[in-house]
Amino acid sequence: MVQGTTSDAGKSTLVAGLARLLKKRGVRVAPFKPQNMALNSAVTADGGEIGRSQALQAQACGLDSHTDMNPVLLKPASDTSAQVIIHGRALGNMQALDYHAYKATAKNAVLASFDRLRQQYDCILVEGAGSPAEINLRENDIANMGFAEAVDCPVILVADIDRGGVFAHLVGTLELLSPSERARVKGFVINRFRGDLSLLQPGLDWLEQKTGKPVLGVLPYLADFFLDAEDAIHNAQRQGGAKLLKVIVPVLPRISNHTDFDPLRLHPQVDFQYLSAADELPPCDLVILPGSKNVRADLQHLLDNSWRNKLDRHLRYGGKVLGICGGLQMLGEFIDDPNGMEGTPGHITGLGYLNYSTELLEDKKLHNRQGQLTLNNLSVPFTGYEIHCGATNGPAMASGVFKVHGEEGETRDGSLSEDGNILATYMHGLFDHPETLEQLLLWAGFASQSPAQFDLNTHREAQLERLAEVFEQHLDKSWLASLAAQ
Repeated sequence: MVQGTTSDAGKSTLVAGLARLLKKRGVRVAPFKPQNMALNSAVTADGGEIGRSQALQAQACGLDSHTDMNPVLLKPASDTSAQVIIHGRALGNMQALDYHAYKATAKNAVLASFDRLRQQYDCILVEGAGSPAEINLRENDIANMGFAEAVDCPVILVADIDRGGVFAHLVGTLELLSPSERARVKGFVINRFRGDLSLLQPGLDWLEQKTGKPVLGVLPYLADFFLDAEDAIHNAQRQGGAKLLKVIVPVLPRISNHTDFDPLRLHPQVDFQYLSAADELPPCDLVILPGSKNVRADLQHLLDNSWRNKLDRHLRYGGKVLGICGGLQMLGEFIDDPNGMEGTPGHITGLGYLNYSTELLEDKKLHNRQGQLTLNNLSVPFTGYEIHCGATNGPAMASGVFKVHGEEGETRDGSLSEDGNILATYMHGLFDHPETLEQLLLWAGFASQSPAQFDLNTHREAQLERLAEVFEQHLDKSWLASLAAQ
């Protein structure tokens, strides 16, 4: 089990890299995260919902993702409540205190999934959540040491030296563990190191002497490294290339599945920017309204920050608008939540650009999709996925440019305004497909008829291979051999 001294210490990346390295050594390996709190999620091959990081780790293992890889997923709907998803299916929203009491029940789901995986694979790489030193959450813990103790799992502790205070993080975390938990930690990995390793060596020697535990590796800072984020939003963009299209995405308080935009962030000809809703909207080619875990609240946040006026001005000057999932719902006439799926029951008037309305329902749609995108007088294949609990109906939904092939036959998704400047869809992951990405860039106003090809999956594979090579070089050889021998 990989646990971290903090969030974003490198747990997900360490598991993904180890998974690819072990796969290359012929080990049947699978990822597992007992409990994940994230708004970036994926639809699994068995039709459920798990955290995006576990879907990426499954790819690193050469596997289709499965709900057993992340049996408990929490999707925050507010500062004190979250949708609770068990074995890929939503149970409903719970307040934080209610879920704290429910964890004893959730533990049964966690152990059942882990047992099924253990019967199928040689090695399970388990990812913790947050930090094991969050002593206020120790009771009924299923995310970190509570799980490790329950299944008698050894633990590796990873810390991010780029944040500073790495020795304090590691020693302090150990000090806050119980004696049995402390004994469970078999060693440390230090992540994102820059500079001359010889200058760090005295600290490493002190750490091993102080704790009696080995440093299993110091991983270098990787420039231009990018994999799907579990939750954090970063505005950093790769440099280089002529920027021919400017894209803006407002950061909503409950933005979800912002991994949709990774291909745009990485594309050498796209100037991509996340923007605070309170900021002025600069001149740009395309504004994308993203998915949201609390659509009514996030729409109100946009309205409170004058986004109807901002979008009116953007459209008046020839800009395009794309709404994805929650963004699709916001572009309609109103959103009704009679059962309080995302908070107090009620409704809100939408932005009103497209003639349809949405009702939030209890049944969540979870589908991997494929079909044809008909745009720019062309028809190209697309792949994507749906994760939403809204049913959207109205005349504008008849103008969907996505022809979806499914068990129910051919259906249409989304809406395109009469002037062709506003496009809405429930499909996540559209930019992942190179041909779909190209057509959407052209629709958005790309300044060339031949945008550079970019394939996100090819990029993922290259980054996973890069991780495996770096880990092979910088992690303790005997420890890696022990993992491969299990």
